[in-house]
Amino acid sequence: GQTKWQQTPIREKRQVLQDLLLCLRDAGKPWVEAALQAKGIDPRSPMAGEEWLAGPQVTARNIRLLRDTLQQIEATGSPTLPYEPRVDTDGKVKAQVFPIDTYDTIMFPGFTGEVWMKDGATKESTLQGMAKSYREEVETAPGVSLVLSAGNVSSIGPMDTLHKVFLDQKAVILKMNPVNEYLGPHIEAAFKPLVDRGLLRVVYGGAQEGSYLCKHDAVSDIHITGSDKTHDAIVYGTGPEGARRKQQRTPLLEKPISSELGNVSPVIVVPGPWSARDCAFQGENLASMVTNNAGFNCNATRVIITQKGWEQRDALLDGIRDTFKKIPPRRAYYPGAEDRHQEFLDAHPDADCIGIAGKGELPWTLVSDLDETQTDDICFTVEAFCGVTSEVPLSSNDTVDFIKKAVAFANDSVWGSLNASILVHPKSLKDPAVAQAVDEAIRDLKAGSIGVNHWAALSYVFGSTTWGAYPGHPLHDIRSGQGAVHNTYMFEEPEKSVVRGPFSPPLKPAWFATHKTAHKLAEELFYFEIDRSLTRLPALGWHGIRG
Repeated sequence: GQTKWQQTPIREKRQVLQDLLLCLRDAGKPWVEAALQAKGIDPRSPMAGEEWLAGPQVTARNIRLLRDTLQQIEATGSPTLPYEPRVDTDGKVKAQVFPIDTYDTIMFPGFTGEVWMKDGATKESTLQGMAKSYREEVETAPGVSLVLSAGNVSSIGPMDTLHKVFLDQKAVILKMNPVNEYLGPHIEAAFKPLVDRGLLRVVYGGAQEGSYLCKHDAVSDIHITGSDKTHDAIVYGTGPEGARRKQQRTPLLEKPISSELGNVSPVIVVPGPWSARDCAFQGENLASMVTNNAGFNCNATRVIITQKGWEQRDALLDGIRDTFKKIPPRRAYYPGAEDRHQEFLDAHPDADCIGIAGKGELPWTLVSDLDETQTDDICFTVEAFCGVTSEVPLSSNDTVDFIKKAVAFANDSVWGSLNASILVHPKSLKDPAVAQAVDEAIRDLKAGSIGVNHWAALSYVFGSTTWGAYPGHPLHDIRSGQGAVHNTYMFEEPEKSVVRGPFSPPLKPAWFATHKTAHKLAEELFYFEIDRSLTRLPALGWHGIRG
């Protein structure tokens, strides 16, 4: 269906997106129920909200935003940004893409999202490059795109498919990961309009089938979400021969490949006059970044960077521990989790293991007071991909010096470049030197998404922002990957996305592990994304307030 798709009028493509929303509305609940059963989550538990938020809800938002973008292109010839792009004092072009409308403002009060363009981009080139494949004749390689899906988050494969079909205008073979292949029929039901048009086939299998597809003549390009080791096996092959090819930089694969390959995600905690309440709240914030999806997230907080000697450091760590104690241990459903967890315990036998883990479960684990000079520590160099996080205090002269050292540590000593976050008290920002240092930190952090006061995963959720590694990794040192997805305004040269939120939001965020009504709120949010009906606002408000 690819050739026909590229010739399909925009209006018809927009209708396909509307049809996708309607199919997803019916497929959403069975999709979530399947995920809850597989992960051992009680559907009546607030924890069930995770599967709504990270599954059909964000997928519905992605579809709706793409539909609106195509409507704008049809009407004016180009996507219509909610705010005029600006050129900052450093020459960087920054486009604010969140909030998009009044609903976003109501549901995320005080939150903003920006896409920053690569160096050298101008305001004019940014605007002219948007939705280029719809505005200009763009030569597309014959063949279809292969999307190798992840096994942890149910929306990854569907949203990567949307990116390929509607931004790259390609047909897709979506190979399910064996870990969550049970979702395949639900994705087919939700994406039936694409299946019926010959634009999508959902297939199954392991490494052998994946290798077969990568080499197939019908496949023109590949997108993978997974590990850097899987990426290297595809590009260079396996065993000693694959290692030799990687060293010599002679890849076997001659097809374009984009990727999102994980991260040891850092959070920089700017020292300041935090109250006991602040420490407790941010302890919940940090613990939620770890426990979400049982710790099986590429963007889960893995290294918390604090200032040695900061008076509130112990109180913050206690806030994390206290939150861990409130969250029951989760089923370790992802293969290899127990072995990975043990590797961290072998390296740090003094780690805090919190919670009584039953069979097939793992305790939440905090490794604190790491040595900043031991840059080869497993906590800095290996993605745990389970419920493990760590903390490293840095020596510094003052707050500004700490921020600069923390950025250098995150860039140079912590593996990967997918995402990073910064927590900074508003009173600290009243000091012009600290405010400038924070701005420079956001600028200098080599991460594809940055969250200020909140989890950088919001960049994944918003859809209008981008999701992917910081640009510049070559194939032989791929780290967190190449390329960016989501990007519903279709920017040509994004560098990073920056999401900011209030240090103390008025309501507990829905993604917090301690939210009491997350399951009800998230389900309502899903249906609201489908129809944007005002009649849903009272229920959203009620569940939000009770959280």
